[in-house]
Amino acid sequence: MATQTPRALPTDQLRQRCDPAILEGVGSDDFREGELVGQERALRALELSVGIRHADFNLFVLGPQGTGRHATVERVLRSHAALRETPCDWAYVNNFDTPHKPVALRLPAGMANRLKAEMEGVIDDLAGEIPAIFESEAYQTQRRTIEEEFSERHEQAMADLAERARAEGITLIRTPMGFMVAATRDGEVLKTEDFKKLPEDEQTVIEEKVDRFQNELAEILREASKLERAHRSQVETLNAEMAERAVSSRISEAEAALESSDDISGYLDRVRRDMIETPETFLQAASQQQNGPFPEAVGKSHLDPIFRKYLVNVIVSHDPEEPPSAPVIVEDLPTLERLTGRIEHISQMGSLVTDFSLIRPGALHLANGGYLLIEAQRILTEPYAWEALKRCLKKGSISITSLADRMSLFSTTSLEPEPISLDIRVVLVGDRMLHALLVMLDPEFSELFKVQADFEGLVDRNDQTLVGLTATLRSFARKHDLLPLSDAGAARLLDEATRIADDARKLSLKLGPLTDLLREAEHYARGDGSETVGEADIEHAVKERERRASRVKDRFQEAISRRTILIDTDGDRVGQINGLSVIQMGDFRFGRPSRITARARMGTGKLIDIEREVELGGALHSKGVMILAGYLTSTYALDTPFSLHASLVFEQSYGGVDGDSASCAELIALLSALSEKPLRQDHAMTGSVNQLGEVQAIGGVNEKIEGFFDVCAERGLTGNQGVIIPASNVEHLMLREHVVEAVEKGRFRIIPITTVDEGVEIMTGCPAGTRTETGEFPDGSVNAAVEARLRAYARERKAFGFRPGAGEDGDRR
Repeated sequence: MATQTPRALPTDQLRQRCDPAILEGVGSDDFREGELVGQERALRALELSVGIRHADFNLFVLGPQGTGRHATVERVLRSHAALRETPCDWAYVNNFDTPHKPVALRLPAGMANRLKAEMEGVIDDLAGEIPAIFESEAYQTQRRTIEEEFSERHEQAMADLAERARAEGITLIRTPMGFMVAATRDGEVLKTEDFKKLPEDEQTVIEEKVDRFQNELAEILREASKLERAHRSQVETLNAEMAERAVSSRISEAEAALESSDDISGYLDRVRRDMIETPETFLQAASQQQNGPFPEAVGKSHLDPIFRKYLVNVIVSHDPEEPPSAPVIVEDLPTLERLTGRIEHISQMGSLVTDFSLIRPGALHLANGGYLLIEAQRILTEPYAWEALKRCLKKGSISITSLADRMSLFSTTSLEPEPISLDIRVVLVGDRMLHALLVMLDPEFSELFKVQADFEGLVDRNDQTLVGLTATLRSFARKHDLLPLSDAGAARLLDEATRIADDARKLSLKLGPLTDLLREAEHYARGDGSETVGEADIEHAVKERERRASRVKDRFQEAISRRTILIDTDGDRVGQINGLSVIQMGDFRFGRPSRITARARMGTGKLIDIEREVELGGALHSKGVMILAGYLTSTYALDTPFSLHASLVFEQSYGGVDGDSASCAELIALLSALSEKPLRQDHAMTGSVNQLGEVQAIGGVNEKIEGFFDVCAERGLTGNQGVIIPASNVEHLMLREHVVEAVEKGRFRIIPITTVDEGVEIMTGCPAGTRTETGEFPDGSVNAAVEARLRAYARERKAFGFRPGAGEDGDRR
């Protein structure tokens, strides 16, 4: 039974056309915020992650770029954030007991800046009040009383000692080294040489007196040290009492103004005690201010570095006047320091020092209590950032770690800030490959990111999705102040979405290329003075975009037209066929016809893929050739040894060849070489083949057809030219209008096939032939000629083995 030759496709199967009538009345208001066409699965996952109260349900958003992932996720996050309460404020303050471990204060929303301002006011007020108190008459009087009491007690003891010593001929002498005791004679200090002239018994008496009064002097001086300490203690007590009057009063005012919580009350109490214990801080500041070359501005004492320990370093603050809302932070550069915060340093006396006031917040601090959106690839490429994020999420707190400390770059004064508790939902955005690698290589990833929102790249093409995508595009136009998109313009743009999808039954959800086209078309529309973006404007933008990217394509076409690259579009050739391939140049791809040739002779059953032999063929191409060989060995001359030596090659191919989309063309070229049936050169073929002889779908079918069409159009369309494609690719066709018009006028054709035999009949004009009940192919068929040639090779090989001198491997049985 002969194979029925397939018919060429009608024009209605070559391109989908959206009816502008179904888009009538579709406006941007039909687009609901946070909702995209065909992304219901991803949106439900997103809603789960942002709504669930349990920890570790962080989200990984995956899918192709350009599908609106970032914008959609951010819209959903902000809509949910608006329904939540404003989180608390955070601030770092001085740890008066352990300064290198600053204390983190958790404050009600809006309180951090109030506390900071209040503390600055306390400093400014006390910087004037405390020095004034210590300059007051009351303080000076009490201070003089203490001084006089100490002075009198000390001087009285010294006077008593001096009087008793004088009565016994001993005197006290003041020297630069202190007091000393010496003997006198006739009111004069007894010199050493005079002392040695005295009788020994008198010397002994004088020495005993000197020793006795020296010991008493030493005792008085020791008592003076005790008196000095008591004096300092009395002065410190007096200072504290005087400072306490101003400090306690002002701190109480601050507590009342702040409606303080337990944390604030505890902090203010510790500040109060330190100010009372060290009032000299304020006296020193006043002294420096008076002696400095530039007097401090009135009311700005808090700017003096000496008061830094009383300041409040606000890490996170919220405006109490704003409506309640959780923060949504998008971190575009997730380095370690921008993520977890950093500790800055300042130079003092040639060294780097720091304190709590130099702690700076990171994205985790700013997003605490809300949502943090990060590009996954960026955080994974930053040193230590990914590990820091996981550590913070697992511990539920933010610890600030310097990158310099982690890498031991240099040694400086450092801090250990108290960790801040963390309540956050992290959203990572990446592609599917990155998600798969993280699941496979990082065991902690699946524990911390339990939800995945997988954004679709395509959606079924139907009236509902056409209307939904139109609403999305018109919403984009309104948001970016573009000219309105007409119904015909929207229909043409939707057809382009199908073209991008490479599937006539689908629409691409990659909004980036579509909105780029819309903006370019709007530019042309404005230039023409149009009030809307119409079909012609979209078509203009499409053509211009292809023109900008088509330099390499034009050079290939030029080389073919000048016969530099040999492509025949008429006549018949044995073992020669036009195959089709796709070349990708960035975002632009185009089809290129290639001559495929096959040669065959008797051999040992070897099929040589020249591309693979010279390492220009990829794995998929080599697989296709091996499948081709499998089809040959399982279809023809099954009762004889496979005695073929054949070679296949892409002529004038100087780069890599990959993919199996040419395996059907290669097989037919080889069958032509075996049967010696010439193949039509006015047709090109694409499609892969399996071992059963079935033709399978391939990619880039539109570009491949258009690539051969351009060659034929340049040489002149005859009406006999065409492209043979797999029947399973018919539903992927979305050809350009000029190709469809040529087909409609009968000047070009596209023919679908399902089997190799169908392709053989079209290309040779002869029946392929199906085995009869006797197991033979019909006479005159291509398959009969192929099988006859293979049997002849087997006989010749056997006969060659019996020839004298056939060699050690000759068959002599």
